[in-house]
Amino acid sequence: MPNRTVNQDNHWHELEEWRKKIDAIDHKLSSLLCERLNCAQNISSLKQRIGENVLQPAREKEVLENVLNQADSELKAGALEKIYKCIIEETRLFQHEWKNGQQPISSR
Repeated sequence: MPNRTVNQDNHWHELEEWRKKIDAIDHKLSSLLCERLNCAQNISSLKQRIGENVLQPAREKEVLENVLNQADSELKAGALEKIYKCIIEETRLFQHEWKNGQQPISSR
């Protein structure tokens, strides 16, 4: 019985170590996603000035293809595709919300 407890303790310790790694990755991801949203905000501003639409299907397809090329398995590619479709959709919504929240500036 004591051997079983030691093994369980080792497994719980290993689980906690993996969770700490996930937490560190999540911290980096959230920071990068905020940076991505800042870029999207700047892009939205530029699109507004040059009269472009927020929705740009060709660019979204290009972004998705770039990401999927990084996957090292079909399973990961499938997961990344779903994740990035959500990221792209939320970024597009963010751009719309940011654009709609802007006050018109007559000096531009």
